[in-house]
Amino acid sequence: MSPLLLLLLLLLLLLLLPAPGRCQAAPLDVCRSLRGSEAGPGWEFYACQPPPANMKEFMQIRVDPPGITCGNPPERFCTLENPYLCSDECDASSPDLSHPPQLMGDRERGGLITYWQTVTWSRYPEPLLANITLSWNKSLELVDDIIVTFEYGRPTIMVLEKSLDKGVTWQPYQFYADDCMEAFGMPAKQVRDLAPSNLTRVICTERYSRWVGAKEERSVVFEVRARFRVFAGPKLINMDALYTRMESMKGLREFFSFTNLRLRLLRPALGGTYVQRDNLLKYFYAISNIDIPARCKCHLHAAQCVLRDASLQCECDHNTAGQDCERCGRGFKSRSWKPGSFLPLPTGTANTCEAAETVANCECNGHSNRCSYIDFINVVTCVSCKHNTRGQNCQFCRLGYYRNASATLDDENACTECSCDPRGSVTPRCSDSGSCQCREGNTGRRCDSCQPGYSRKGGACE
Repeated sequence: MSPLLLLLLLLLLLLLLPAPGRCQAAPLDVCRSLRGSEAGPGWEFYACQPPPANMKEFMQIRVDPPGITCGNPPERFCTLENPYLCSDECDASSPDLSHPPQLMGDRERGGLITYWQTVTWSRYPEPLLANITLSWNKSLELVDDIIVTFEYGRPTIMVLEKSLDKGVTWQPYQFYADDCMEAFGMPAKQVRDLAPSNLTRVICTERYSRWVGAKEERSVVFEVRARFRVFAGPKLINMDALYTRMESMKGLREFFSFTNLRLRLLRPALGGTYVQRDNLLKYFYAISNIDIPARCKCHLHAAQCVLRDASLQCECDHNTAGQDCERCGRGFKSRSWKPGSFLPLPTGTANTCEAAETVANCECNGHSNRCSYIDFINVVTCVSCKHNTRGQNCQFCRLGYYRNASATLDDENACTECSCDPRGSVTPRCSDSGSCQCREGNTGRRCDSCQPGYSRKGGACE
């Protein structure tokens, strides 16, 4: 290859490569880049977020009530496809016959399907109820559909719930039933029935609960992509429109946020229109997989999220700190914390926490150039206020001075000396208007004159 041709190829390669330090628009995967200027190199900050992941890899699973998982004692069961061939067995003491909760989140290997399973509905007509709680001890944001895969029939009635406070309180995410009006007193709806203005509405759907007789119909879905399409288009090409709505539409980002999820299974698959009391061994719940595509919620202040001490943790940038980057770091102004913003597109706004030294002149009203961070109460306070000022932000006047109404707060003459006459005043402190508190017989703004009938003797009015 000739040197000229080689040079041309190198130039072409350089043109195709992105500029150094440039933040790529769509992924928001870079928090900062080093930029040059006439004043020298410096950091340019961007809104950023961690990449998505299947959060089943990190979830903790709890099922209740106690004893709802099959196998203790061992129990026979049959399937809806073969309702009278009840030769299958669940036995917690046998690895090959047990169906513990962790099999809902494991990886299927070699084509072998593993699943969690409950006891059968042998106590009918007492309801067969089961709760599955999924916990992360971390704020997350959905990026795609939640898909729950059931073996041997989907429930006819269930509820998906979420918590935003690590399981302290719960709220419904979506209702599922073969008859929404009968089960929950709600009309059946689908996501496609929703408008942009009510996209966060909690609905009941019948799409995933009716018995269709086909084993392939195993999935129950919480539709996230369909909601994204309302703003980003059918093929999710216009993500800028979605990000813009995330900023402008109240409650939209919170709708896709959670710390815990809970499945409340209220009635199993029936395989028909009624319960066959003579064969209750075919009624139970069984889940083989739960997919939860989400990302760590870091308030657009982190591009990475790591597992540390068995908990997910944002790798915070922008001088922020906390598991979710929900506050400013030590030595930075806590009051100035704000989440990052998707706007302006495509790089967003970092809303970086500023160092105490940087904000001193502004937050101290020009009366101090030093701040101190008080760790145990997470507060930054101004140090050595000048010009006869005091307070956390040098916003008050020292004892013996009052606020000068004719000067702005950042003026060097913002505080004027009271000049109370010590012979005629009770205290060196004066009122907001500069009037001193006079002793008996004394008068005047500074208490330096005598009232009628009094005369000054030995320095005091008597």
